[in-house]
Amino acid sequence: MKATFLDDRGVVQVSGDDARKFLNGLFTTDVTKLTPGDARFGALLTPQGKIIVDFLVAQVPATDAGERFLLDCPRALAQALTDKLNLYKLRAKVAVSNRSGELGVIAVWDGAIGATPEPSFVDPRHERLGARVIAPQEALAEIAARLGAEIVETDAYEAHRIDCSVPRGGLDFTYGDAFPHETNMDRLHGVDIGKGCYVGQEVVSRMHHRGTTRTRAAKVLLDGPGPEPGTPILAGDKSIGTMGSAAAQRGMALLRIDRAAEALEAGTPLTAGGLVLRIADPDALQGAPKQTVA
Repeated sequence: MKATFLDDRGVVQVSGDDARKFLNGLFTTDVTKLTPGDARFGALLTPQGKIIVDFLVAQVPATDAGERFLLDCPRALAQALTDKLNLYKLRAKVAVSNRSGELGVIAVWDGAIGATPEPSFVDPRHERLGARVIAPQEALAEIAARLGAEIVETDAYEAHRIDCSVPRGGLDFTYGDAFPHETNMDRLHGVDIGKGCYVGQEVVSRMHHRGTTRTRAAKVLLDGPGPEPGTPILAGDKSIGTMGSAAAQRGMALLRIDRAAEALEAGTPLTAGGLVLRIADPDALQGAPKQTVA
Protein backbone atom coordinates (compact mmCIF):
# COMPACT_ATOMS: atom_id res chain seq x y z
CA MET A 1 0.00 0.00 0.00
CA LYS A 2 1.21 3.53 -0.82
CA ALA A 3 0.26 6.93 0.59
CA THR A 4 1.07 10.54 -0.21
CA PHE A 5 -0.19 14.02 0.61
CA LEU A 6 -1.69 15.75 -2.44
CA ASP A 7 -0.62 19.35 -1.87
CA ASP A 8 -2.55 20.48 -4.95
CA ARG A 9 -5.89 19.55 -3.31
CA GLY A 10 -8.01 21.69 -1.01
CA VAL A 11 -11.15 21.12 1.06
CA VAL A 12 -14.41 23.07 1.06
CA GLN A 13 -17.09 22.31 3.68
CA VAL A 14 -20.81 22.71 3.06
CA SER A 15 -23.18 22.13 6.00
CA GLY A 16 -26.68 22.90 7.13
CA ASP A 17 -30.27 21.68 6.96
CA ASP A 18 -30.53 22.52 3.25
CA ALA A 19 -27.02 21.39 2.25
CA ARG A 20 -27.99 18.23 0.36
CA LYS A 21 -30.80 19.86 -1.65
CA PHE A 22 -28.63 22.93 -2.30
CA LEU A 23 -25.69 20.96 -3.70
CA ASN A 24 -27.91 18.63 -5.71
CA GLY A 25 -29.40 21.59 -7.55
CA LEU A 26 -25.95 22.74 -8.65
CA PHE A 27 -23.76 19.67 -9.28
CA THR A 28 -23.61 17.15 -12.11
CA THR A 29 -23.73 14.25 -9.65
CA ASP A 30 -26.73 13.06 -7.63
CA VAL A 31 -25.97 14.23 -4.10
CA THR A 32 -29.27 12.80 -2.82
CA LYS A 33 -27.76 9.31 -3.07
CA LEU A 34 -24.78 10.07 -0.84
CA THR A 35 -24.51 8.37 2.54
CA PRO A 36 -21.94 9.05 5.31
CA GLY A 37 -18.55 7.66 4.31
CA ASP A 38 -19.37 7.65 0.59
CA ALA A 39 -18.19 10.04 -2.12
CA ARG A 40 -19.27 10.94 -5.63
CA PHE A 41 -17.41 12.61 -8.47
CA GLY A 42 -18.97 15.76 -9.86
CA ALA A 43 -18.54 19.28 -11.14
CA LEU A 44 -19.98 22.76 -11.02
CA LEU A 45 -20.60 24.01 -14.56
CA THR A 46 -21.21 27.30 -16.31
CA PRO A 47 -24.73 27.79 -17.75
CA GLN A 48 -23.09 26.87 -21.09
CA GLY A 49 -22.17 23.45 -19.69
CA LYS A 50 -18.40 23.92 -19.25
CA ILE A 51 -16.51 22.83 -16.14
CA ILE A 52 -15.79 25.58 -13.62
CA VAL A 53 -14.32 23.10 -11.11
CA ASP A 54 -14.51 19.34 -10.58
CA PHE A 55 -14.28 17.60 -7.21
CA LEU A 56 -15.08 14.59 -5.07
CA VAL A 57 -17.99 15.31 -2.72
CA ALA A 58 -18.13 13.20 0.44
CA GLN A 59 -20.75 13.07 3.16
CA VAL A 60 -19.33 13.08 6.68
CA PRO A 61 -21.09 12.80 10.06
CA ALA A 62 -23.64 15.52 10.70
CA THR A 63 -23.43 18.13 13.45
CA ASP A 64 -26.08 20.06 15.36
CA ALA A 65 -26.04 22.47 12.41
CA GLY A 66 -27.27 19.77 10.01
CA GLU A 67 -25.80 17.51 7.35
CA ARG A 68 -22.17 18.07 6.39
CA PHE A 69 -20.31 17.53 3.11
CA LEU A 70 -16.63 17.92 2.22
CA LEU A 71 -15.52 18.80 -1.31
CA ASP A 72 -12.07 17.48 -2.26
CA CYS A 73 -11.19 20.02 -4.97
CA PRO A 74 -8.17 21.73 -6.58
CA ARG A 75 -6.60 23.87 -3.86
CA ALA A 76 -6.05 26.75 -6.29
CA LEU A 77 -9.82 26.89 -6.91
CA ALA A 78 -11.05 26.23 -3.36
CA GLN A 79 -11.68 29.87 -2.46
CA ALA A 80 -13.32 30.63 -5.81
CA LEU A 81 -15.59 27.59 -5.32
CA THR A 82 -16.44 28.78 -1.79
CA ASP A 83 -17.32 32.23 -3.08
CA LYS A 84 -19.41 30.79 -5.93
CA LEU A 85 -21.39 28.54 -3.60
CA ASN A 86 -21.99 31.41 -1.20
CA LEU A 87 -23.28 33.45 -4.14
CA TYR A 88 -25.74 30.70 -5.06
CA LYS A 89 -27.05 29.94 -1.57
CA LEU A 90 -29.35 32.99 -1.23
CA ARG A 91 -31.66 32.16 1.72
CA ALA A 92 -30.85 28.46 1.93
CA LYS A 93 -29.89 27.17 5.38
CA VAL A 94 -26.32 26.44 4.33
CA ALA A 95 -22.86 27.41 5.56
CA VAL A 96 -19.92 27.24 3.13
CA SER A 97 -16.28 27.54 4.22
CA ASN A 98 -12.85 26.99 2.72
CA ARG A 99 -10.97 24.69 5.09
CA SER A 100 -7.87 24.24 2.93
CA GLY A 101 -5.74 26.07 5.49
CA GLU A 102 -6.30 23.33 8.07
CA LEU A 103 -7.24 20.23 6.03
CA GLY A 104 -5.85 18.53 2.95
CA VAL A 105 -6.10 15.27 1.07
CA ILE A 106 -4.06 12.10 1.50
CA ALA A 107 -4.24 9.56 -1.33
CA VAL A 108 -3.91 5.86 -0.49
CA TRP A 109 -3.76 3.12 -3.12
CA ASP A 110 -2.70 -0.46 -3.80
CA GLY A 111 -4.71 -1.77 -0.84
CA ALA A 112 -7.96 -1.38 1.11
CA ILE A 113 -7.78 1.12 3.98
CA GLY A 114 -10.85 0.08 5.99
CA ALA A 115 -12.22 2.44 8.61
CA THR A 116 -10.20 5.44 9.81
CA PRO A 117 -10.83 8.04 12.53
CA GLU A 118 -10.50 10.77 9.90
CA PRO A 119 -13.04 11.32 7.11
CA SER A 120 -12.14 8.86 4.35
CA PHE A 121 -13.76 7.43 1.24
CA VAL A 122 -13.07 5.30 -1.80
CA ASP A 123 -12.37 7.34 -4.94
CA PRO A 124 -15.45 6.63 -7.09
CA ARG A 125 -13.86 7.46 -10.44
CA HIS A 126 -11.97 4.20 -11.03
CA GLU A 127 -11.82 0.88 -9.18
CA ARG A 128 -8.00 0.94 -9.04
CA LEU A 129 -7.55 4.57 -8.11
CA GLY A 130 -7.66 3.98 -4.35
CA ALA A 131 -9.04 6.03 -1.48
CA ARG A 132 -8.77 9.48 0.09
CA VAL A 133 -8.33 10.59 3.70
CA ILE A 134 -9.15 14.18 4.69
CA ALA A 135 -6.52 15.26 7.22
CA PRO A 136 -3.75 17.83 7.79
CA GLN A 137 -0.43 17.19 6.05
CA GLU A 138 1.28 16.60 9.39
CA ALA A 139 -0.96 13.58 9.94
CA LEU A 140 0.42 11.73 6.89
CA ALA A 141 3.13 9.82 8.77
CA GLU A 142 0.76 8.65 11.51
CA ILE A 143 -1.95 7.61 9.05
CA ALA A 144 0.54 5.77 6.82
CA ALA A 145 1.97 3.91 9.83
CA ARG A 146 -1.50 2.96 11.04
CA LEU A 147 -2.44 1.62 7.61
CA GLY A 148 0.91 -0.06 6.99
CA ALA A 149 1.42 2.13 3.93
CA GLU A 150 4.68 3.30 2.37
CA ILE A 151 4.96 7.09 2.06
CA VAL A 152 5.89 8.01 -1.51
CA GLU A 153 6.31 11.20 -3.53
CA THR A 154 3.31 12.71 -5.30
CA ASP A 155 4.89 11.81 -8.65
CA ALA A 156 4.10 8.16 -7.86
CA TYR A 157 0.43 9.01 -7.44
CA GLU A 158 0.44 11.03 -10.67
CA ALA A 159 1.81 8.01 -12.53
CA HIS A 160 -0.89 5.85 -10.93
CA ARG A 161 -3.63 8.32 -11.85
CA ILE A 162 -2.49 8.46 -15.47
CA ASP A 163 -2.26 4.68 -15.63
CA CYS A 164 -5.94 4.63 -14.58
CA SER A 165 -6.74 7.06 -17.45
CA VAL A 166 -8.12 9.73 -15.11
CA PRO A 167 -7.62 13.33 -16.32
CA ARG A 168 -6.53 16.12 -13.98
CA GLY A 169 -8.02 19.56 -14.39
CA GLY A 170 -5.56 22.36 -15.11
CA LEU A 171 -3.12 19.95 -16.76
CA ASP A 172 -5.17 17.64 -18.97
CA PHE A 173 -7.92 20.15 -19.69
CA THR A 174 -8.57 23.83 -19.04
CA TYR A 175 -11.19 24.88 -16.51
CA GLY A 176 -13.85 27.03 -18.13
CA ASP A 177 -13.11 25.60 -21.57
CA ALA A 178 -14.06 21.90 -21.40
CA PHE A 179 -17.36 20.03 -21.36
CA PRO A 180 -17.77 17.07 -18.94
CA HIS A 181 -17.94 14.52 -21.79
CA GLU A 182 -14.64 15.80 -23.19
CA THR A 183 -12.91 14.98 -19.89
CA ASN A 184 -14.65 11.57 -19.59
CA MET A 185 -16.76 12.58 -16.60
CA ASP A 186 -19.58 10.52 -18.13
CA ARG A 187 -17.28 7.46 -18.02
CA LEU A 188 -15.85 8.21 -14.57
CA HIS A 189 -19.22 8.30 -12.78
CA GLY A 190 -19.28 12.12 -12.63
CA VAL A 191 -22.50 12.83 -14.57
CA ASP A 192 -25.89 11.48 -13.53
CA ILE A 193 -27.93 12.04 -16.69
CA GLY A 194 -31.32 11.25 -15.13
CA LYS A 195 -31.02 13.25 -11.92
CA GLY A 196 -32.87 16.39 -13.04
CA CYS A 197 -31.91 20.04 -13.20
CA TYR A 198 -28.55 21.55 -12.31
CA VAL A 199 -26.49 24.39 -13.76
CA GLY A 200 -25.55 23.52 -17.37
CA GLN A 201 -27.74 20.38 -17.39
CA GLU A 202 -29.45 21.05 -20.73
CA VAL A 203 -26.16 21.27 -22.63
CA VAL A 204 -24.74 18.14 -20.98
CA SER A 205 -27.92 16.15 -21.62
CA ARG A 206 -27.99 17.22 -25.27
CA MET A 207 -24.36 16.22 -25.81
CA HIS A 208 -25.00 12.87 -24.16
CA HIS A 209 -28.14 11.94 -26.09
CA ARG A 210 -27.04 13.31 -29.47
CA GLY A 211 -23.48 11.99 -29.25
CA THR A 212 -22.00 15.34 -30.28
CA THR A 213 -18.76 15.10 -28.30
CA ARG A 214 -15.91 16.00 -30.68
CA THR A 215 -13.01 15.70 -28.24
CA ARG A 216 -12.03 13.09 -25.63
CA ALA A 217 -9.31 12.68 -23.05
CA ALA A 218 -7.29 9.52 -23.66
CA LYS A 219 -4.23 7.77 -22.26
CA VAL A 220 -1.21 7.70 -24.56
CA LEU A 221 1.99 5.65 -24.43
CA LEU A 222 5.27 7.52 -24.85
CA ASP A 223 8.66 6.45 -26.10
CA GLY A 224 10.47 8.78 -23.72
CA PRO A 225 9.94 11.64 -21.23
CA GLY A 226 6.60 13.36 -21.64
CA PRO A 227 6.32 16.65 -23.55
CA GLU A 228 5.12 19.73 -21.69
CA PRO A 229 1.34 20.02 -21.18
CA GLY A 230 -0.17 21.90 -24.09
CA THR A 231 2.28 20.53 -26.65
CA PRO A 232 0.40 19.90 -29.93
CA ILE A 233 -0.06 16.27 -30.96
CA LEU A 234 0.51 15.84 -34.68
CA ALA A 235 -0.46 13.22 -37.23
CA GLY A 236 2.09 14.06 -39.88
CA ASP A 237 1.78 17.85 -40.00
CA LYS A 238 -1.89 17.95 -38.89
CA SER A 239 -2.78 18.79 -35.30
CA ILE A 240 -5.16 16.27 -33.71
CA GLY A 241 -4.95 17.36 -30.06
CA THR A 242 -2.75 18.46 -27.17
CA MET A 243 -0.66 16.73 -24.51
CA GLY A 244 -1.59 16.89 -20.88
CA SER A 245 0.24 15.42 -17.89
CA ALA A 246 2.77 12.60 -18.23
CA ALA A 247 4.69 10.19 -15.99
CA ALA A 248 6.44 6.84 -16.37
CA GLN A 249 6.17 6.90 -20.19
CA ARG A 250 2.41 7.36 -20.07
CA GLY A 251 0.40 10.50 -20.48
CA MET A 252 -3.03 12.00 -20.91
CA ALA A 253 -4.01 13.74 -24.13
CA LEU A 254 -7.02 15.71 -25.31
CA LEU A 255 -7.75 14.39 -28.80
CA ARG A 256 -10.12 15.32 -31.60
CA ILE A 257 -12.04 12.08 -32.12
CA ASP A 258 -12.45 12.38 -35.91
CA ARG A 259 -8.86 13.40 -36.60
CA ALA A 260 -7.46 10.69 -34.33
CA ALA A 261 -9.63 8.08 -36.08
CA GLU A 262 -8.42 9.24 -39.50
CA ALA A 263 -4.79 9.02 -38.39
CA LEU A 264 -5.26 5.54 -36.95
CA GLU A 265 -7.04 4.29 -40.06
CA ALA A 266 -4.29 5.69 -42.30
CA GLY A 267 -1.52 4.35 -40.05
CA THR A 268 -0.08 7.86 -39.63
CA PRO A 269 2.43 8.05 -36.74
CA LEU A 270 1.57 10.45 -33.91
CA THR A 271 4.16 12.78 -32.39
CA ALA A 272 4.29 15.49 -29.72
CA GLY A 273 7.36 17.70 -29.45
CA GLY A 274 9.13 15.29 -31.81
CA LEU A 275 8.43 12.31 -29.53
CA VAL A 276 6.50 9.35 -30.91
CA LEU A 277 3.38 8.34 -29.00
CA ARG A 278 0.53 5.84 -29.32
CA ILE A 279 -3.06 5.90 -28.13
CA ALA A 280 -3.29 3.25 -25.40
CA ASP A 281 -6.88 2.24 -26.13
CA PRO A 282 -8.11 3.52 -29.53
CA ASP A 283 -11.53 1.93 -28.97
CA ALA A 284 -12.09 4.21 -25.96
CA LEU A 285 -12.24 7.24 -28.24
CA GLN A 286 -15.26 5.89 -30.07
CA GLY A 287 -16.75 3.41 -27.59
CA ALA A 288 -20.05 3.95 -25.89
CA PRO A 289 -19.85 5.64 -22.48
CA LYS A 290 -19.70 3.45 -19.40
CA GLN A 291 -22.83 3.48 -17.28
CA THR A 292 -23.02 6.35 -14.84
CA VAL A 293 -23.59 5.62 -11.17
CA ALA A 294 -27.19 4.59 -10.51
